[in-house]
Amino acid sequence: MKIFTNILVILALALIVFNVTLLDFENPFQGDSVVAFIGIAASLCAVLILLIFRMSKRIEEKTNEK
Repeated sequence: MKIFTNILVILALALIVFNVTLLDFENPFQGDSVVAFIGIAASLCAVLILLIFRMSKRIEEKTNEK
């Protein structure tokens, strides 16, 4: 499960980098830049959810050991 979440985090970070390249800094709220902002926000949410999931699995493992 750890490898799977690591792969998903890396993919989400790659999507963030890709969407940053699509941003038009002169007109940030027009055309493809809006889609890029939405993609960046969605990828950040995915990373946060995956990190919370990983942390909850660690807590679960520690509570099961006792």
